[in-house]
Amino acid sequence: MRLKIREAKPGAAMVGLTEKAFIGLLALFLVMAALLFGAAGTFDYWQAWVFLAVLFSASFALTLYLVKMDPALRAADARRAVGPALDRRFGWSHMRPATAFAGHLLVALDWLGVFVVFRENSYTSATIELAPGQKAISTSPYALVRYPMYSSAMIMLLGVPIALGSWWGVLPLVVMSPALVWRLFNEERFLEANLPGYASYRATVRYRLIPHVW
Repeated sequence: MRLKIREAKPGAAMVGLTEKAFIGLLALFLVMAALLFGAAGTFDYWQAWVFLAVLFSASFALTLYLVKMDPALRAADARRAVGPALDRRFGWSHMRPATAFAGHLLVALDWLGVFVVFRENSYTSATIELAPGQKAISTSPYALVRYPMYSSAMIMLLGVPIALGSWWGVLPLVVMSPALVWRLFNEERFLEANLPGYASYRATVRYRLIPHVW
């Protein structure tokens, strides 16, 4: 999962881009809140309030840094939140508050990982593609694993349902993992064939997602 930061023109265009980014963030907050509390059927859902606070504090900070967020990534967050909210309504899961707080820490860790990847690699893109002048990055998180953005995605898939107090919400991680791994292999073949220096980088950094594991 490689997200590209597109350069914005200075002046009025930059101001307009910033306004759109924060308007989009506010709209997403309202949509996410409606989905969570609507599916749960109650506002008495402390896990959702804390989740929204963590998620949108991190979103706001990252928006300040990037100016424009990736809407596809945020939409995925919204879809993942509906199942746990239904779990809250029907009482399928019973989770200790301390466990839910651990989920919030995972969500925050994901956002930290996204920030570090963006800062380190300005060529990240949601599609498998190469930009002019792109080269293999081997510093910071890329010195530990070859696909740190995928690692962050896995953390988010696990953290969101736990933060919202739902064990059943973890099941999509099991379902989506094969698709994520397939995309990773597909991207790996593409980069090895087209990105200068990637073959050498791959030989140096052995692990794809989890240091010392895989």
